[in-house]
Amino acid sequence: METKYKKLEQTWRWYGPNDPVTLQDVKQAGATGIVTALHHIPHGEIWPLADIQERKSIIEASGLTWSVVESVPVHEAIKTRRADADKYIENYKISLQNLAECGIKTVCYNFMPVLDWTRTQLDLEMTDGSKALYFNWIDLAVFDLHILKRAGAEEDYPQSVLKRAEAKFATLNQQQLDDLRINVLMGIPNEKEIELETLRSSINEYKQIGFNGLRENLVYFLSSIAGVCESAGIKMTIHPDDPPYPILGLPRIASTIDDFNYILKNVDLPFNGVCFCTGSLGAGVDNNALEIFNAVKERVYFAHLRNVTKDEDGSFYEADHLGGDVNMYEIMKALSEENALRDKTIPFRPDHGHQMLDDLAKQTNPGYSAIGRLRGLAELRGLEVGVTGNY
Repeated sequence: METKYKKLEQTWRWYGPNDPVTLQDVKQAGATGIVTALHHIPHGEIWPLADIQERKSIIEASGLTWSVVESVPVHEAIKTRRADADKYIENYKISLQNLAECGIKTVCYNFMPVLDWTRTQLDLEMTDGSKALYFNWIDLAVFDLHILKRAGAEEDYPQSVLKRAEAKFATLNQQQLDDLRINVLMGIPNEKEIELETLRSSINEYKQIGFNGLRENLVYFLSSIAGVCESAGIKMTIHPDDPPYPILGLPRIASTIDDFNYILKNVDLPFNGVCFCTGSLGAGVDNNALEIFNAVKERVYFAHLRNVTKDEDGSFYEADHLGGDVNMYEIMKALSEENALRDKTIPFRPDHGHQMLDDLAKQTNPGYSAIGRLRGLAELRGLEVGVTGNY
């Protein structure tokens, strides 16, 4: 029987009224849905109903829809399951109830320790003059060994990386070291810069928790919010670790097909879903993004589509959306086939984009300039039409 395709929901990440990319820009790019969060609310505090309604009204006044929340941040007390974890879980549940009351029921989150994404360079120049985000293992080792000075860091890198890191460190001036520190410590958006001593302390805390302990803490969190999510119709979508492997001695629990099978099996309820991010998963040397999608596709409620190009040591830069190591054609085909089975369409957004053209002279959120994402969305929309024939 011929597949009856319907269009995926095309969304766009917007950082709110202070975002240099405006809602009018978003409309001109062709997206219909907005992915946003209340970044002015400190992590762990309740999202007030009035604040949610205000943001929703701003979006709808522009003729757009608030489709996905990205993110309701999970407080570190929950991830580490400190004595006050349940207080923050209760706050989280109230925020979810308030979002559901406003009709916003798809929530993206992550369970990465301390830093919710890590890059070593934010302006890697491409051959066409545009700029991309870059994760380089040599630079990370320089940061780990010579800036953070983490105890036992040498044990986490192969000798080939250590030798190259030592050689590179010898060439760097203080300004270059400062830039590297700032890039790695960008951490969670709109939070104060994480100080080195705070990071060392957190690393020691997570060392005691370990991989299995962090997994168990995620299951505890999801089990604790399950009742609210099921009754309110909330879909939680966990974002893969970025990058998808342990860094700086911090464990990772959402990086591989085994990780996602564990998460979905141990809280086996419909609300517990996945944000399928091709860029994060594609950065894993041993990951097959299509294989992971097929394993979890029934629980994919949101998708980030971007691409990466890896080198021999696993360093990667963010490539054009239709370039890189991820076969975006096969991903779009599988995503469209799954979407055809749904009553509610799957939202996707063009994740990140090169800084290019006029945006090269503008100050923008890393990866979130307008023109690079506009190009990415245009390419992905065209790919979807090519895959489905659905104009």
